[in-house]
Amino acid sequence: MEPLISALALQDLLSDDDTLILLDARHDLGNHQLGREQYLEGHIPGALFLDHEIDLCGPKTGNNGRHPLPEREAFIQLLGSLGINAKANIVVYDARDSMFAAHVWWMLRWAGCTSVRVLNGGWSAWGQISGDIEREKPAPRAPVVWEPDNVSMPKVDANAVLANLNQAVFTVIDARAENRFRGENETIDPVAGHIPGALNWPFARNLDSDGFFLPADALKSGFAQLLGNHKPENIVHQCGSGISACHNLLAMEVAGLSGSALYPGSWSEWCSDRSRPVAVGE
Repeated sequence: MEPLISALALQDLLSDDDTLILLDARHDLGNHQLGREQYLEGHIPGALFLDHEIDLCGPKTGNNGRHPLPEREAFIQLLGSLGINAKANIVVYDARDSMFAAHVWWMLRWAGCTSVRVLNGGWSAWGQISGDIEREKPAPRAPVVWEPDNVSMPKVDANAVLANLNQAVFTVIDARAENRFRGENETIDPVAGHIPGALNWPFARNLDSDGFFLPADALKSGFAQLLGNHKPENIVHQCGSGISACHNLLAMEVAGLSGSALYPGSWSEWCSDRSRPVAVGE
């Protein structure tokens, strides 16, 4: 199944597929209430809202990053309580550029869901086709219980990234903007810079000026120039807190380059331990 779906294709699904589950993942890193407020003002009919700071985030310890990944079993239990099973037909959307939707896409795949797509262009694209909007919350779905399946989306921890500095087995790609990667104008995390040896691919490069993903061939060409001879399965993606890194994972999936891993803690976890090395500049 293609990982992206257009607004027009989703509009057809809404009228034809009563098993469809829609997830609204709108969020703002500077205003954690904005996504929920936007959802209550209007959402695609039937959509459930998932909060990046509550539903999609584990307990914060101060040294595990700004958006620590929840325990997989806890996330699966949340999905089950919402009536979402591993075989559900799921479409996720956010406001526009798919950064938050891509994070939910990765988490659902990591949990074991097999049919997950991201609405290309998000809520903005839905508005462009004058799609139906509702303000009422959908009726609760009956809870389901399902056994965790095999993990299809690999991840690594900080220890693996640290060990990789001395004996490289994978290449790290950082999805943050160029200035943050270089250690300039850092306003989010307490330490500026990047993981030594990391390559920089800002996730915005995956999009056109309207917030839609570039065609698969263009994405494949761009990543081919970046990766050289490195295979997708030898790539680990990171960013500030594990969210925009998933955008690069999704873009590679669109390009037919599957198999990369995620470092969920990312830079916010890495820099919380001052003994870990930091690089600045290109």
